[in-house]
Amino acid sequence: MDHKNNTQQVVTRFAPSPTGFMHIGGVRTALFAYLLAKKEGGTFILRIEDTDKNREVEGSIKHIQESLKWLGLDWDYGPDNPGEFDSCLQSDRLDTYKKYAEKLIAKGLAYPDPYTKEELEAFREQAQKDNRPFLYRQHRPDNPGEWDGTQPLRFKVPEIKRYEWTDLVRGKLSAGEEMLDDIIIIKADGYPTYNFAHIIDDFEMGVTHVMRGEEFISSTPKFLSLYDALEIEYPLFVTLPPIMGPDGKKKLSKRDGAKDLLEYRSDGYLPEAMRNFLALIGWNPGGNDEIFRDKELIEKFSLDKIQKSGGAFNEEKLKWMNKEYLKTLSPEEKATYVSSVTPSTFKLSGEFADQRVNSLHDLALERASNFNEIKGAIEAGEYDWLNTDIQYTTDLLQWKNDDDVTAALPRLQQALNLLEAADFSSPDTIKEALWPFAEEVGKGELLWPLRVALSGRQQSPDPFTLAYILGREMTISRVKQACDKIGE
Repeated sequence: MDHKNNTQQVVTRFAPSPTGFMHIGGVRTALFAYLLAKKEGGTFILRIEDTDKNREVEGSIKHIQESLKWLGLDWDYGPDNPGEFDSCLQSDRLDTYKKYAEKLIAKGLAYPDPYTKEELEAFREQAQKDNRPFLYRQHRPDNPGEWDGTQPLRFKVPEIKRYEWTDLVRGKLSAGEEMLDDIIIIKADGYPTYNFAHIIDDFEMGVTHVMRGEEFISSTPKFLSLYDALEIEYPLFVTLPPIMGPDGKKKLSKRDGAKDLLEYRSDGYLPEAMRNFLALIGWNPGGNDEIFRDKELIEKFSLDKIQKSGGAFNEEKLKWMNKEYLKTLSPEEKATYVSSVTPSTFKLSGEFADQRVNSLHDLALERASNFNEIKGAIEAGEYDWLNTDIQYTTDLLQWKNDDDVTAALPRLQQALNLLEAADFSSPDTIKEALWPFAEEVGKGELLWPLRVALSGRQQSPDPFTLAYILGREMTISRVKQACDKIGE
């Protein structure tokens, strides 16, 4: 069979099993399928492959939909909008699979499996003793009888040969006869196997490009044999590179920190950042740019830029990218983002003007890339200076070059005079009031005790930012308190 004509409308699909965990690898497959469909003005389908009822996890279908919607991958057809397909749930399409199975039976290319589990296990054990692979076709029954639906239905491989095919990423591929076998296509419970059902669904839904991981390469000859037997044209195959762990040596696993997609949402990653990040794992548009907005990502996406080799999942890069996207939020969006994970001390009101509150949110996002880092900073006391009363020992006011803390007193007293006359409309105007004096006495000599006086901490934002956010009244009060501490 030939591949589908490249001139027809592009149709892609994401077809997960509802088994719970939405792995990053699966999400990346969905993203690439979505990007290709949108780039070509085609159709993106969400199909649920729920034929393995033993592994199905309740609520998974809803979870899959919620995950894709959060990421911004809107499907044209899916469980909630099947359109002309009647259903995008494989469990609703059993009559369709049976119809195609009966076509194979009529052609003499499918038969019921008459063996018990014990007999099949005996065949496998013998093959192992003989140091050869187990192939069911070597035990194909002579007179299997008619299929009544109570036994597994097996596909009878019509021709044992070497298959060659073209993959749009890997190029020419081939596999020999050892990959062909009489596989089960309908199980004893009436549900089809993946090997059979996805071929029927892709054909009936007009899928032109099948994207999946490299683990399916070895199974492709089985698929091709079924395509030929059903006289179905091959779709275009697109093998995506694996997502590797941080060291780039093995596939990403939960042990490497891989999480369910919605856990990243809970951690405060923006969907735009996650889309951008995932797109660049195994796809390289060329150039040095790494930030691509939605439309730009779609415009630049192309199959010829997908890499053959795996790409590493680098969480530090994800954090950096999320931070870049956080910078683009509006003041209102930043306030919502920061306030959603912070205690009341962070949600300033009353004497704090909106402008200074926005600066506080900017400060938080300059120092953090997600919810967890904001929470961690708060728990570590980095924002304790927002409290009305701060506690610190007098010796913390001493600059390293001074003999004792009293050397800081005249500097703080002069800073107090300058602050009382300063313009508090921005951190820059506060800096303008203090900077000439800081250059005169030494930057560290002034800025260290001033920063401690305002924050009570060895590590904190610069004193100009602190003063601006705290406001004139609180700033002057804290500097006076520091002077009193030294004078005691």
